[in-house]
Amino acid sequence: MSSEYNYDPDAQFFPFFVLTITSLVTFPLTYTLLRAPTTTTGASSKASHITSPYQPEHAEIIDAQRAKQKRKEVRLKRMLTAGTGWLVMAYMVYLVYVTARATPTVWNPYDILDIGMSASEKQINSRYRRLSVTMHPDKRQPDASRNETFDMVNDQWVEIVKAYKSLTDEDVRNNYIQYGNPDGKQSTSFGIALPKFLVSEGSGKYVLAFYALLLGIGLPWLVGKWWYGMQKMTRERVLVTTAGNMFKEYRERMDEGDVVAAVSSALEYKDILHGAKEQGGLGKLEQRLEQASAETGMLPKDKKKLDDLDDPVRRKTLALVWAYLNRLDLDDKSLEAEKYELAPTVLQMNEAFLSICLAYGFTAPVLASYHLSQALVQATPPANRLPLLQLPHFTPTIIKQIEQTTANGKKDHISIQSFMALPAEHRQALAQAAGLTNDRLKVAEGVARQLPLLKVEKAFFKVQGERYIIPSSLVQFVVKARFIPPGTTNIPDVDEKDLLDIDPAEGDIQAQKQEQEQHPVPLAYAPHFAKDRSPRWHICLVDNRQGKIAVPPFTFPSFDKKPFNEDGTPTFNVVTLKMQFQAPPQAGEYKFVMQMMCDSYMGFDYKQEAALVVEDVSKANEVDDDDYISEPEEDSIAGQMAALKGQPTASDERPRKPKREGKRLQAKREEDESDYESGTDEDEESESETDTDTDTDDE
Repeated sequence: MSSEYNYDPDAQFFPFFVLTITSLVTFPLTYTLLRAPTTTTGASSKASHITSPYQPEHAEIIDAQRAKQKRKEVRLKRMLTAGTGWLVMAYMVYLVYVTARATPTVWNPYDILDIGMSASEKQINSRYRRLSVTMHPDKRQPDASRNETFDMVNDQWVEIVKAYKSLTDEDVRNNYIQYGNPDGKQSTSFGIALPKFLVSEGSGKYVLAFYALLLGIGLPWLVGKWWYGMQKMTRERVLVTTAGNMFKEYRERMDEGDVVAAVSSALEYKDILHGAKEQGGLGKLEQRLEQASAETGMLPKDKKKLDDLDDPVRRKTLALVWAYLNRLDLDDKSLEAEKYELAPTVLQMNEAFLSICLAYGFTAPVLASYHLSQALVQATPPANRLPLLQLPHFTPTIIKQIEQTTANGKKDHISIQSFMALPAEHRQALAQAAGLTNDRLKVAEGVARQLPLLKVEKAFFKVQGERYIIPSSLVQFVVKARFIPPGTTNIPDVDEKDLLDIDPAEGDIQAQKQEQEQHPVPLAYAPHFAKDRSPRWHICLVDNRQGKIAVPPFTFPSFDKKPFNEDGTPTFNVVTLKMQFQAPPQAGEYKFVMQMMCDSYMGFDYKQEAALVVEDVSKANEVDDDDYISEPEEDSIAGQMAALKGQPTASDERPRKPKREGKRLQAKREEDESDYESGTDEDEESESETDTDTDTDDE
């Protein structure tokens, strides 16, 4: 047996090879592009923008960084690589389809003799005799119209003889069965998946070297880089080392400054501050912070943390974050660009740190993380919270002057909704006294009237399909609210029917479809944040006595009803927010505080007391008279008509309405002996106490 090496001059195998190699790269790359991002700093494609002619200082730098962030989100290089891969794969499939028709088929004696595989030896002999009459070279002349020659006729007859012998001669037949050829074992041919022109004229060794580098080094390196890159990332899309660093910074009691220091320990900032940027301008930056120390609102402990850092990247990161939050003019374009470029990454790290805080469940770090998120989006000091600073043309000096005039003994800073609730003449007088012109005030008021302020109308607990809440049942905390921007006038009264939460009937596809349909709110108005941001609302139940989160936050990026019209005006629709959790295992009254936070706007948070009443199983099994529908008396007209129709009447003996015990008995079996202590002290800022409302039948 001889071995023969040959190339692929007809390009029969080369397309298969290229198709395989290209697919190994294109498929994983396409998956990463189509996979939904796990970070939550992005924006919904359906969301609108809040319109305003206001342009902040360094607007050109912010716009450039915003365009850079969009390019990162689009991932243009990956898209071009994946698109090229798909084009190459499509072309290879086309070549495979075209060349497959010219590829010779496997030698088959039954096809040559044109008989079935179940033919007997008699049928084979008969078929051979008939072909010898028409196909023998002595009895057949070449067909000139088909460009046949005598050699072609002889070759066809030789194939017929071989096919006949392979089916009748024992030795030839064994060769065909064992080796697939009547002539016996053939030479082995090794095909190289390269067109012959690539290896002609002495260039073959270079092409083979390229293939060796591609398959032996390039492809394993690419796959290994992708695999180990995935292993180095957490679910929040941050480095595992970063998560470990932030974990070390966690404390049970943290304020916004502590969270800023914790998120500055991430390693992701080295992608931004690399090379000459690590220490470039650090001295100038720290000097600027020192000069504005009275304005920044940095506490002494925050300054000490900055001074104690040795890592230049982390030190510069922390200084840039404080400069961004206080809107300090650094008088250096490169530092300004780095300041605005860092903010989206800091927000992503803060959301990863929030997951660590939620794992421990202490209230203070969680709220501090949410407040820092608001401050990062709006570029406002986290400690010295100035809600009016979110409006265009408002500065700390102007706000201070307005608050001094309207203080009335209050220590808190004035909110946007409080300012917009003032009479128009009063607002103008305050603005003019503080140095804000009427034109700029109108721009600020126009933005305020588009901000998505969510006002809670009603909140209650319920169990779907049940009248009472029993131990260990699945409880829904339902919040009914409306979007009413600050300064909105002519607000319609809420319809009491919209405040009910009637369970949809089983099989009501239309109602289920309406519940699943979601509508976004406009993108966050954040002229200083170099990335589009969709605001989200987070609702959790807090146990103030223990200082912990009783029910982790539920996030609501969109709502079941349209909050705003296309022109930006509110619809005043009552939206429904639901969070489901398991009731305590013991009957009793449990007091919580509902905390609702918006992660993109400062001063829009809301909280109120929420009392959960868990009834004993024995009481839940009691049947109320309201559960029964009385039947018509037999001697009445309605009773006689019911009797004619075969319906029951009051005199009929019929079984009582069965109790709804399925869910209750199941819950009772799940009841355990563990204690569930929960309670909250009364909060001075609570506006109302939440009722327990589970009577869906009456609704």
